[in-house]
Amino acid sequence: MPAPKSVKKEAAELRRELNEHNCRYYVLDTPVITDQAYDHLFRRLQQLEQDHPELANADSPTQRVGSEPASHFESVQHEVAMLSLDNAFDEDEMLAFDKRLRDKLDQGSTLAYCAEPKLDGLAISLLYDSGSLVRAATRGDGRSGENITANARTIDSIPLGLVGDDIPARIEVRGEVYMELEGFDALNRSQAQAGAKVFANPRNAAAGSLRLLDSRITASRPLTFCSYGVGICQGVELPPGQFEQMHYLRGIGFPISRNIERLDSINDCIDYYRRILEQRDSLDFDIDGVVFKLDNIGLQREAGFVSRAPRWAIAYKFPAQEVMTRLLEVDFQVGRTGALTPVARLEPVAVGGVMVSNATLHNMDEIERKDIRIGDTVIVRRAGDVIPEVVAPVVQQRSGELKLPSMPARCPVCDSEVVQQPGQAAYRCVGGLVCAAQRKEAIKHYASRKALDIEGLGDKLVEQMVERGLIDSIDDLYQLSLEQVAELPRMADKSARNLLQALEQSKVTTLSRFIYALGIREVGEATAEALAAHFGEIDILMDADFDSLQMVEDVGPVVADNIRHFFEQSKNRDIVNALIQQGVSWPSVDTVRQSQTLAGKTYVITGTLEGFSRDHAASLLKEQGARVSASVSSKTSAVISGENPGSKVTKAEALGVEILDQAGFKRLIGE
Repeated sequence: MPAPKSVKKEAAELRRELNEHNCRYYVLDTPVITDQAYDHLFRRLQQLEQDHPELANADSPTQRVGSEPASHFESVQHEVAMLSLDNAFDEDEMLAFDKRLRDKLDQGSTLAYCAEPKLDGLAISLLYDSGSLVRAATRGDGRSGENITANARTIDSIPLGLVGDDIPARIEVRGEVYMELEGFDALNRSQAQAGAKVFANPRNAAAGSLRLLDSRITASRPLTFCSYGVGICQGVELPPGQFEQMHYLRGIGFPISRNIERLDSINDCIDYYRRILEQRDSLDFDIDGVVFKLDNIGLQREAGFVSRAPRWAIAYKFPAQEVMTRLLEVDFQVGRTGALTPVARLEPVAVGGVMVSNATLHNMDEIERKDIRIGDTVIVRRAGDVIPEVVAPVVQQRSGELKLPSMPARCPVCDSEVVQQPGQAAYRCVGGLVCAAQRKEAIKHYASRKALDIEGLGDKLVEQMVERGLIDSIDDLYQLSLEQVAELPRMADKSARNLLQALEQSKVTTLSRFIYALGIREVGEATAEALAAHFGEIDILMDADFDSLQMVEDVGPVVADNIRHFFEQSKNRDIVNALIQQGVSWPSVDTVRQSQTLAGKTYVITGTLEGFSRDHAASLLKEQGARVSASVSSKTSAVISGENPGSKVTKAEALGVEILDQAGFKRLIGE
């Protein structure tokens, strides 16, 4: 029985309302209803479409779940070619690009440009008729691509229906499908747990997900979309500038870059490039450069095209973060918990502007899964301050019989047995405190900034003290004499006195920091805070049984087992008691709670604060009871903004969230 008019009207209104809420959530970052309210509307529409299947049209937000697998992708001809961009790799090439344009267009001293980061994903085109998505296609060879409409419909940030009052009769929008880093990491964890292939990088993951024949699998992948231009537009006169056109697209439902800017000159473009390059490692997604386009659309048409690229646009590329080099050998490092980590020794190569000769291989399972062999040509990746990693071997360049790396049977540091725990990828040295590698790392961890924060006790100094027999465990630190420290290389009398003073100051700490400083496996800062809050006293924690430990938030059976195993060792308990006898102390949990003036508040830190690292600033806030978040929302108490802040400030302004500068931050923490 056909649906009554009232039901049809309700379904149409629900679709319109849900599309508008999707736009507010994914495009404008200004949601006006809660997730629960959205879910209520969504379920109501689902029910109507279930009762009346004829109502479930392609524009419905309920249709993002994917459909039956296709046998192949049809070919699609682009009405306007999707061309590549020419590249620039230094400032001279950017200045030459600007000069060519000014000469060709007979312009004066400056041209205005529209700039945005170059997302590292897969370019697609989206065609809309009367506001409805009718086709999505990959870029392909620029002239023709593959019809991926079923897959594109599953991506939440791609509008199925356009919003607003100024919708074109027909429009083709170009953009990039990509995967944010958090979603990429979660996908790879899921793949690994299922025994499936993991992806080398977010771009490969996005491209592979978008070209799956089964759109139901695409729907499960964390893909997102960002528009960057218009191919064709009919029925509406677009604004005359690139920057304005992008904001027009935003107004009808398309996400655009939060970092998009209009710039008045080529020098401003170079400054913008430097700013984005500095922010690169703090972004939630991969970028490989910046795209600059003439802002004036009329001048774009006048400048025209060469055979494969527009004359009016250029991509200023960042230094490469993935390169190829040769794997010379695999060594094994012993960490503070006894875990043996394979380390690749490489032919030195420049990656991201830094010479790299070592890279992590994570664990033996990764080596086996990637089929990495000694002598291989390998792809090495480095992102910011992250330790370089070997992504994959270049199998096509492999010749002859190459040796597979193997885990040593004995610890390379203390010659103790190396064992693999059941169900775990890690191999561990069983030497414990007799293993110099673990002893050194345990002391380094105890002295680290997030633990007891012993200023002046660096890694090299710890190594010298252990190697000379001055300290065998962390409690020996507080028995060092001025003469012992002053005799160490590069340690004058003043430096030695400063270190002893820092050791004395470190005795005053908090219970959570002390627990973290002990270096119990898988007990990080958050877990240490939860343990301190739950048990209140170290003696109670040391005697807690397995079931009691699992009552603590964030403590599961594995962590509970690690804690019990740690405190069951009499030597560890002796060290804890020795530290307390030597004066290491902390205020009671109740006293700490009473002094936490920021309890219940949430802060976000962006930019560079003078005199404070990001971790240090976060630690100071947490000590006063605050929560520190990575993202801004309407529930954020304030955003703390240093030099060169990111897009978080813009979002805070849009949400009406308070913004504190350096001085405001100092007042907040009582300095």
